[in-house]
Amino acid sequence: MVPRSLFTAEHEEFRRSVRRFIAEEISPNHERWEEQQHVDRALWNKAGEMGLLSLTVPEQYGGIGADRLYSVVYLEELLYAGASGIGWPVHSDIVAPYVLNHGTEEQKRHWLPKLVSGEAVGAIAMTEPGTGSDLQGMKMRAVEDGDDLVLNGTKTFITNGFLCDMVIVAVKMGEGDEGGKSVSLVIVEADRPGFAKAKPLKKVGMKAQDTCELFFNNVRIPKSNILGGEKAIGQGFIMLMKELAWERMVIAVMSVAGARAAFESTVKYTKGRKAFGKPVASFQNTKFKLAEMRAEIEIAQVYVDRCIELVLQRKLSPEAAAAAKYWCSDMMNKVIDECVQLHGGYGYMLEYPVARAWVDARVMRIFGGTNEIMKELISRSL
Repeated sequence: MVPRSLFTAEHEEFRRSVRRFIAEEISPNHERWEEQQHVDRALWNKAGEMGLLSLTVPEQYGGIGADRLYSVVYLEELLYAGASGIGWPVHSDIVAPYVLNHGTEEQKRHWLPKLVSGEAVGAIAMTEPGTGSDLQGMKMRAVEDGDDLVLNGTKTFITNGFLCDMVIVAVKMGEGDEGGKSVSLVIVEADRPGFAKAKPLKKVGMKAQDTCELFFNNVRIPKSNILGGEKAIGQGFIMLMKELAWERMVIAVMSVAGARAAFESTVKYTKGRKAFGKPVASFQNTKFKLAEMRAEIEIAQVYVDRCIELVLQRKLSPEAAAAAKYWCSDMMNKVIDECVQLHGGYGYMLEYPVARAWVDARVMRIFGGTNEIMKELISRSL
């Protein structure tokens, strides 16, 4: 098939390091983490020690200033290993870039070294009960009180919420409600009085990834916690729009990698499994299904790799990212469903990686903006 040309020898050496870390620190524990509904907090510190967190943070803030291809590498390796419980994508490729790209110098110097080392686990809280993808419809408010802000409201479906030490929260500020123009982003430390975390939500899949509701009951923070400072009041929606394209590419990268992992395990399974005295892989239906899946995965990979090249050139359009997120997550779900079918009854057993991949994959079409929202965004460019 079409060879990939994104990665250098340095990227591939990093890939080997990530693969080793996953094999030694993650895979042996993942089933236990699924039962407790969150990873061990110590994993974050170990990942920080190995230089696996917040890779794009510059050296002046404690990072290595890597390009985003290093993020692509670790995202792929997590999905190849079925390590759906690891919240690095939110921490490293969403929270850290918000602070880096929009924070004040003081905020950068305080938080970025901690996000690199794993001393602090980061989360971002946008979704509220009843709002879903409608970010402009959020209700949570931050009311000015002297030099402070007082926060009241609830956020839900927050990845890393249970273990987070800091969370970037989208709030409404000011008098009245002007939709997106009223949105600001604020940083809330987890030890603030009035801030509470619910137990991890019982999800269908991604059970090891701590996802919970967050409650803000008269949480008082200084105005210096406004992301970007007081001059950035009302700029939150603009910040969100600038960062969402990369978030959607993260989902697209993970979708292609997840589909590939399920496909490869299914090829191996159908070659070894016999029916009517012949390997399942020898039947024409199986051959055609595998051929279709491989073609769709490879086509998606070429598109995603081209989008990543545009990211590096700072030329990726929002609609191209939306197309990648929507099409690749749909493709992932279609491919993994076919893989389950080719496994027969064993495909429905959670002891098989394909069954866990099947339940983990479903949310890809929902988070980061539903695929219906992605189509709406694409349609606006027509």
